[in-house]
Amino acid sequence: MNIALTEMQETIRMVQMESLDIRTVTMGISLRDCADSDFEKMNNRVYDKITTYAKDLKSVAETVEKEYGIPIINKRISITPIAEILGSSTKEQAIELAKTLDKAAKFLGVDFIGGYSALVHKGISKGDQTLLDALPEALSVTERVCSSISVATTRTGINMDAVRQIGVIIKDAAERTKDTNGLACAKLVVFCNPVEDNPFMAGAFHGSGEGEVVLNVGVSGPGVVLNALRRYPDVDLGQVSEIIKKTAFKITRAGELIGRVVAERLNVPFGIMDLSLAPTNAINDSVAEILEEIGLERVGTHGTIAALALMNDAVKKGGAMASSYVGGLSGAFIPVSEDNGMIRGIEDGALSLSKLEAMTCVCSVGLDMIAVTGDVTAETLSAMIADEAAIGMINKKTTAVRVIPVPGKKEGEMVEFGGLLGRAPVMGVNPFGSQKLIQRGGRIPAPLQALIN
Repeated sequence: MNIALTEMQETIRMVQMESLDIRTVTMGISLRDCADSDFEKMNNRVYDKITTYAKDLKSVAETVEKEYGIPIINKRISITPIAEILGSSTKEQAIELAKTLDKAAKFLGVDFIGGYSALVHKGISKGDQTLLDALPEALSVTERVCSSISVATTRTGINMDAVRQIGVIIKDAAERTKDTNGLACAKLVVFCNPVEDNPFMAGAFHGSGEGEVVLNVGVSGPGVVLNALRRYPDVDLGQVSEIIKKTAFKITRAGELIGRVVAERLNVPFGIMDLSLAPTNAINDSVAEILEEIGLERVGTHGTIAALALMNDAVKKGGAMASSYVGGLSGAFIPVSEDNGMIRGIEDGALSLSKLEAMTCVCSVGLDMIAVTGDVTAETLSAMIADEAAIGMINKKTTAVRVIPVPGKKEGEMVEFGGLLGRAPVMGVNPFGSQKLIQRGGRIPAPLQALIN
């Protein structure tokens, strides 16, 4: 990549004054050749392969970070969905494997390892069921292991038997970690139409279409976009889109440069650049505040979806021009606990759970890092997942749910999760039940959109 001096100067300003960072460099590693009928052999192979491929990930990323002056916030690993190599392993062995992954992540000094996952959007194999059975305990006894479960796609429909199980799993995981406000649930995301090259947690896994090893990069710059818009307070919406597009181009250029340097020094292929605007609790590093700068008095009011659609589209257009390999989720995240503007919207009564759900029709993912009352039923959680999966299935997009029922907490209370996970106001759910819908089970058939051949 040829980087002009003016781009370098702009990047320095974005880092120093506007919270630009590389949110994550994520190494994807295939574990398919680690499968073995002898569990101990498989367990050892998994640990050895991860710690061999990723042995220099942290040190190289930190060196590049210092040389180029652009912060790299997270160093992460994604792996083959573990259910695919479990075979005839027992629940106890699946939990032991989760501990092995956690041990490898700690040894390497990476922040998270994603891929304790299963793809069950059409059916549940023996290995899938073993992982699902192990999931609540596995997430509660590990610190850095993240899980994602695919329960729906546009081509297959929604596996409601899996959705029903997931509601129970989330409740169980929350209870097992009630001393930390149900924190295990923050490491579990449920997908419709998941992507195979996502560098962001908790949903990252190394898909079956990927190679042996790859480096994927996620860049983030809500603060950069916000500051760019503040310089033009009176332009029309077409010009707002153009400003966001040009800003996304600059952010992506900086991110891809860093990603390619890290990949080259690790001697692994560069995979994709994820353009997603991922907020943090830092001042002015908020997607909600971008929407308010566009013209909303408070995020959640009428016009929120239109503003979000404009922003998401402009981010994609600008980023796509800056990189040859755009992938992952690429757009805008709306995690409640990680965005001060979202939190403020809920506290002021402008933003509801229903509005958040509607916003997911036009943003990158879905209901993300939402705390709900501890007395929510497993069936209600499953119904929330089914609604979000339906949005993704019909609209042919990725949607997801990462929801945390906080034991003992009621609507309006504030809970702390710490670090990048932030804090969240506890939200109430609809008081009417969905038990009969969930207990029916079966599969919601794929929509007409699936018949594209």
